[in-house]
Amino acid sequence: MLTRFAPRRDDRGFTLTELLVAIVLLGIIVGPLASGLITFMRNIDKTTGRLSESHDLQIAAAYFAQDVESLGVRKWTDTTFPLLQSVETNAPASGGVSGRACGGAGTPNAVVRLAWDDPTSASVTPPPIVRAAYIVTTVGTEKQLRRIVCVGASTTPVSNIVLVHNLVDAGPADCTPVACANYPDIPQKITLRLVIKNEASTATYEHILIGQRRQT
Repeated sequence: MLTRFAPRRDDRGFTLTELLVAIVLLGIIVGPLASGLITFMRNIDKTTGRLSESHDLQIAAAYFAQDVESLGVRKWTDTTFPLLQSVETNAPASGGVSGRACGGAGTPNAVVRLAWDDPTSASVTPPPIVRAAYIVTTVGTEKQLRRIVCVGASTTPVSNIVLVHNLVDAGPADCTPVACANYPDIPQKITLRLVIKNEASTATYEHILIGQRRQT
């Protein structure tokens, strides 16, 4: 009669040689994986920063183009309705062209301030003047480009929004084919230079906002 014996369990574990081989192989595998993961995380930060900056610039470009398109304040007491000065640069919040102030005490000078008539009703003459002032403010350690808007005789902004974060510098505004302050020959095209800091690094880059006047 044959007797069956159960196999003996081997409780010896790993040998030192096997353990060393496993550690070496683990290092070979983990090294490239860790490097790839670090590169991936860095790229995520850069991509997120670029998307944020791109979003800011899209908003700023849209508002600026819209404001320049609307540009044009007229003298309604003259039957020929000539154009008046509608663009100001480095305009103080409490001064500048008469009746164009926008912003309270402590509001920085506007890099550029654009004005236009807003005829809400045919029976209202002269129509209220809308002023859009592009100002640079600092919140904490971050510079921002803001757009504040005042309407009519009020100097209190009806709108105050952040257009660009991580701003380094804004301006000057450049007008063509005539100077920004010219009238009745109001500029047909206005550009505004922005320098922005990359959120994920110390690199900076330049962007130009462009607006084309619609009125003639």
